[in-house]
Amino acid sequence: MADVMHQFEIKKIAPIDFNSYDISFTNSSLCMVLSVLVVLGVFFFCLRKRTLIPGYAQSIPESAYEFVYGILYSNVGKDAVHYISFLFTLFLFVLVGNVLGLFPYSFTFTSHFATVGTLSIMGLLFNIYNGVKKRKWGYLRTFLPKGVPLWLSPLLIPIETLSLLSKSFSLTVRLVMNMIIGHIVLKVFAGFIIMMNILGIIPLFFSGAIIIFEIFIACLQAYIYTVLSCIYLGDALHEH
Repeated sequence: MADVMHQFEIKKIAPIDFNSYDISFTNSSLCMVLSVLVVLGVFFFCLRKRTLIPGYAQSIPESAYEFVYGILYSNVGKDAVHYISFLFTLFLFVLVGNVLGLFPYSFTFTSHFATVGTLSIMGLLFNIYNGVKKRKWGYLRTFLPKGVPLWLSPLLIPIETLSLLSKSFSLTVRLVMNMIIGHIVLKVFAGFIIMMNILGIIPLFFSGAIIIFEIFIACLQAYIYTVLSCIYLGDALHEH
């Protein structure tokens, strides 16, 4: 109970060893599956009776879709419809993963660099693929914009390459550190509740307030992650 980092430990639920590779089903894997099931369940429930004029239930997934589409459209333009599936899925996965981690006995898989880093690398490859697909050889202008003297290329190309690769790193660090810090603070206040006995009502009050704040942070970080992903996609599709 005193170890605040214990909550981030990966635990094997079903140990699986394949050709000397550990592909065990863990608590992180379980929460990822639960996140997908939660999204599918909510969408199935809300969209089981679709009407032209949406009711309250139908408005939930439609509003979420329009929200993400609006962000994507403002950065990509009229071609946003071609990329909405990936960005919308990414938003929902990160959002539900963040919120799900606030429930007792759950696991915050978005607090691990491996998980979020994989999502960010997928996003980077998605951007490069679509950038090359749309701009062809013009995508190389990402590393040497028009109007830049050729003699600056040995300096500018490495800088632009590093800038491109650092986008995935910055996305990962921002989300992971926010999740880690928030859960550490919650665990510390929970420890105070037990230690202070009757006076534990004081940290209990602050712990409740922090949980509300963490719900806001969980939603905000999913929004920021999606906004930046849309911005980076827009950079890949358009000239500087």
